[in-house]
Amino acid sequence: MLSFEEKLTILESFPELERRDVSLGRVNFHYEQSVFEKKNVGFHFHPNGNGYIFAGELDGVQTDDKGFVNVRDYSAEELRSLVEQSIRSLTGEAPWKEGQEEKWVDSEQASLVLKYEDDMWYIFSGLNLEAAFETYEEAREYLRDEGFARQ
Repeated sequence: MLSFEEKLTILESFPELERRDVSLGRVNFHYEQSVFEKKNVGFHFHPNGNGYIFAGELDGVQTDDKGFVNVRDYSAEELRSLVEQSIRSLTGEAPWKEGQEEKWVDSEQASLVLKYEDDMWYIFSGLNLEAAFETYEEAREYLRDEGFARQ
């Protein structure tokens, strides 16, 4: 297990993160350029070894209800990789192109298609329009609330 100081050193190596000391000796790391409401990349890093990285925008990463992963026992490489992925997920780097689509599936294998057209995100069930949103974040939240996951 990495020490508290080693974890802080890794997080502080990302110049885009802002360190914020909080109560009880804990430290948070904010990414102010996030295109989402979520700004915390590193949350409640504590001398006892606990610390959390936001992975709520990442597919295939097991998170708690708030989208965080406990990195208490992560190696330096694992921690650095997850922080990089977290930052990248909050940048909105990959702009959508006209006509780009994503398939979303629920636990019963029902599928919906999220499609970007005319500066809007549309959700289709077959040929039928299910919903329309002004932002990807709103569309994704709707799909997740309805029990769908990106395929």
